[in-house]
Amino acid sequence: MVRLPYLTALTTLFSYGLLFAFGHFRDFFRRILDAGKSSNLKGYAPICLGYEDFYTRRLYLRIQDCFNRPIASAPDAWFDVVERTSNDGNKTLKCTTNTSKCLNLGSYNYLGFAAADEYCTPRVIESLKKYSVSTCSSRVDGGNTKLHTELEELVARFVGKPAAILFGMGYVTNSAIIPILIGKGGLIVSDSLNHISIVNGARGSGATVQVFQHNNPAHLEDVLREQIAGGQPRTHRPWKKIIVIIEGIYSMEGELCNLPEIMAVCKKYKAYTYLDEAHSIGAVGKTGRGVCELLGVDPADVDIMMGTFTKSFGSCGGYIAASKEIIDHLKHACPAHIYATSMSPPAVQQVISAIKVVLGEDGSNRGAKKLAQIRENSNFFRSELQKMGFEVLGDNDSPVMPIMLYNPAKIPAFSRECLKQNVAVVTVAFPATPLLLARARICISASQTREDLIKGLQVISKVGDLVGIKYFPVEQEKPASVDKLKKLQ
Repeated sequence: MVRLPYLTALTTLFSYGLLFAFGHFRDFFRRILDAGKSSNLKGYAPICLGYEDFYTRRLYLRIQDCFNRPIASAPDAWFDVVERTSNDGNKTLKCTTNTSKCLNLGSYNYLGFAAADEYCTPRVIESLKKYSVSTCSSRVDGGNTKLHTELEELVARFVGKPAAILFGMGYVTNSAIIPILIGKGGLIVSDSLNHISIVNGARGSGATVQVFQHNNPAHLEDVLREQIAGGQPRTHRPWKKIIVIIEGIYSMEGELCNLPEIMAVCKKYKAYTYLDEAHSIGAVGKTGRGVCELLGVDPADVDIMMGTFTKSFGSCGGYIAASKEIIDHLKHACPAHIYATSMSPPAVQQVISAIKVVLGEDGSNRGAKKLAQIRENSNFFRSELQKMGFEVLGDNDSPVMPIMLYNPAKIPAFSRECLKQNVAVVTVAFPATPLLLARARICISASQTREDLIKGLQVISKVGDLVGIKYFPVEQEKPASVDKLKKLQ
């Protein structure tokens, strides 16, 4: 959990205040200069209006070169970033024919399956020849192949649940499923830092939504006790059902959920549990089975387990794993299953092959090596960043490690300086995070070697000194981290 220092908060607020003030001044003079010009709206209200439009024009466009960077290769440990130019102050960006080979510290390629793989790639190519790119149909019509059925059975076996169902997009898996599980008269208790897909799914369900403090089982219990005692609004009738929604690894924090304690509270108050393992499945746990395995929780105790194939398995889509009764209900009632085109068969084959490698069913121990490598890489990189004086969020074993930037001027400075030295990082700011809590989100991969990580640490340390984001003192007991890293090379 971020505890924003007073001075940092003050300087960050002052910086945003300046940006907003100058932005409004420019808008004021623009209205004066454009007063005589005719409008093209012809009586229509403008679609883009308000603070969202102001934020985009006066803040985001200034630094949009730090976002949406196109790449020209597979998102492996190193990838090719397309260089862009702008002749109008960053309002528009034009791709050039030049590329820069950069260390990839931004992609979710946790186990390294996003690049060509000796086991996965030949099977994906074969499935492409056999099934084509798309089924051009939903699962309930003509879009259900043997591969889809095989993957559902494999996912259920992998996560330890009786059945599973597939979806073509991870975001939709949450936003479309939650309204089917609960509706009016129900209560959703959601972690305050849950992903926007969960937030939108909860809002669209019609259920009453209450939020508990991030990763705080004691506050969760207080909320459940109060809501159960009070009942539904106005009528005070008992809730039809209660679902507690949490994440395995919080994508903007890098923190593991306090799953055992939260499960104990849910059992005590007879609340269903919905666990989003988008960033944890395949990435943590001795055999890659996620936070349940890592924290010693029986998957049978978790009512609904959600996950995606975009992070650890190098593909696309998502899944829900639960009891056969729940999965059958979703297959009959969920619009995302009934109406949406099914997952691309080659994408399905990629997940099947990747899971088999993780399980060792490819006849090798590469899966175990990948799991050991992602743990080693993540813990090494996090430890070294902390020794350098960066404020790094998250827990050990998590491949997601945000570095706090705070000040809006440091967002583009950090991103651009890293890119100049061939290290590609992802910076995250409002609205993905609170206004004052901008950060750089580092994602580590098993495909990265120790030399790759040392290169990244050297560049980040140098840029951190330049930009001024080492908010903590450097450890003095041992030689400086960067010097040690140089000796290791």
